[in-house]
Amino acid sequence: MPTQLKYDTSLAKNADLALIIAADKAAEVQELQPEEQDYVQKQLAQELKLIPLNRYSQRVYVVVAPEAKTEHLQKEGLRQAGYGLLKQLRADKVESITILDKTSAGASLPLAEGLYLSNYQFLKHKTKDIKTANLQAITIADEQVSKEQVQEVATVLEAVYKVRDLVNEPHSHQTAAQLSEQFQELGQQAGFTTEVLDLIKIQSLKMGGLIAVNQGSEEPATFNIMEWKPENAKNAKPYVLVGKGVVYDTGGLSLKPTPNSMDYMKSDMAGAATITGVLYAIAKNKLPIHVIGLVPATDNRPGGNAVAPGDVITMHSGLTVEVLNTDAEGRLILADALSFARKYDPELVIDMATLTGSAMRAVGKEGLVVMGTAGEEVMNGLKVAGDKAHERIVEFPLWDEYRKQLESDIADLKNLGGPDAGHITAGKFLEAFTDYPWVHFDIAGTAYLHSEDSYRGKLATGSGLRLVYNYFSSLAQ
Repeated sequence: MPTQLKYDTSLAKNADLALIIAADKAAEVQELQPEEQDYVQKQLAQELKLIPLNRYSQRVYVVVAPEAKTEHLQKEGLRQAGYGLLKQLRADKVESITILDKTSAGASLPLAEGLYLSNYQFLKHKTKDIKTANLQAITIADEQVSKEQVQEVATVLEAVYKVRDLVNEPHSHQTAAQLSEQFQELGQQAGFTTEVLDLIKIQSLKMGGLIAVNQGSEEPATFNIMEWKPENAKNAKPYVLVGKGVVYDTGGLSLKPTPNSMDYMKSDMAGAATITGVLYAIAKNKLPIHVIGLVPATDNRPGGNAVAPGDVITMHSGLTVEVLNTDAEGRLILADALSFARKYDPELVIDMATLTGSAMRAVGKEGLVVMGTAGEEVMNGLKVAGDKAHERIVEFPLWDEYRKQLESDIADLKNLGGPDAGHITAGKFLEAFTDYPWVHFDIAGTAYLHSEDSYRGKLATGSGLRLVYNYFSSLAQ
C-alpha cells in the first residue's frame, strides 16, 4: 500500500507532530511548552536542523526551515529535510505524522513530498527479512494550503510510486505484453483509455524500427496508444507524450560489454513508465487537457533473426536507416512512434528516454538533458516547471552540423554518429522524424540510481514525472 497523504486541519489529540519553524522564531511557537522552547533554542545554537521532542504520549519533531537563495531551492531543502525526518520516524517506529507549518512560507507540501518519496519501497519479490516501512500516513494540518492542493500533490506522488514500481520490475516479470497489461490497469485506475497494437498490426503499419529491434526476441513487440480526452479540454490539438519502452536491452548483436553494463537494463523502459505516470496523474487529477501517450515496447536480444550491424531498414516514415550499432536501438523505436504522432497534428510532442550514456556523462544524476524544436516559450516553461520540482533541465543544441555525423553511404541515415556529442546526435536522429514542435528528454542519468540519493532513493526514481506534470498543470490553468 502506498503512503497516504491527506489534509485535515483538526489536530487529533496526541498526534505525532512535525513542526516547521523559522530558526529565529522558536520562542513564538505556541505548540511548544516554555521549557521546550528553551531546549529548542539551545539546539538551534548548535545548528541542529531536526530536533526531536519525546512527550511520551506524543512525539514532536521540530524541523528548521532551511535558508536558501531562491524559493525553489528552499523548497528543495524542505524535501531533503523530509528525507532526514523519515530516518528519525523510522527509528522511532512512527506510523503517522501530522505536519504543521509555523513559517507562513508554504513549507508543509515540500516537506510532505520529501517524506512521501523517501518512504517508497519495492518489496514485491522478497520472501524473508522484509523490513516494511512504519510510516503509513502523512497529514497536512496547514490552513495556508487547500484540500484540493494536497490531493493534487498526493496523486502526483502516487504516480511517481507507480513509475518506480514499473521500472524496478525485472524483465522476468515484464515482457512487452505484460507492460501493456500494466498500462491498461493504470488506465482503468486513472480514467484514460489504452489501445494495444500487436505485432501483426505493427507490421501492417510498417514500423520498421520497432520490428527490427524486436527481430531477435522470442517475445512479440507491442505499440501502446493511451489517451486522456476530457470534454472540457483547453487545447484544440493534442499534446503527445512518447516513451521508450525497451523492457530489457542486451545491446542485440552489438552485445553490451559485461559485467555491469547489462545488469540493470530492465530500467531501459523508464521513459515509457514516466510518460504513463504523467498520463496517470493528469487523468486522475482531471486536468482539462487532451493528452495522448505512445509507447513502442520490446526487448532487444541477439536471437537468430536479430537485425545485424550494417543492415538497412525502412522506418514508418519511409526513411531508410543503416543500422551500424544494434545497441542504439532506442532511437529506432522512438523514431517510429514520433513518425506515428504526426497523424494527430499535435500541438506539442515530448519524448522521454534513457537514450544515451553520453547524456549521463554530460550532466550526471543532477539534471535532465533536453533538446528540441518547440521554441523558447516551451523550453522556458519546462525550465520553470523543472526548477519547481528540482528536476532541472540542461538544454543542448541541435545545430545542423551534427546531422553530418548521421549521413550514410547507402541509406538516408545511419543510427549512430561519431565518438563525440552522442546525446546530441541521438537527438538529431530523432528530429528527422518530426515536423511539429518537439522536445526530447534524455533521462539516462536520472531515471535509475545505484546508490541512495536523498528522497529520490535507490534504483528507480520516477525522474521527470513531476517536471512534465507541473508543465501541463500550468497549461491547464
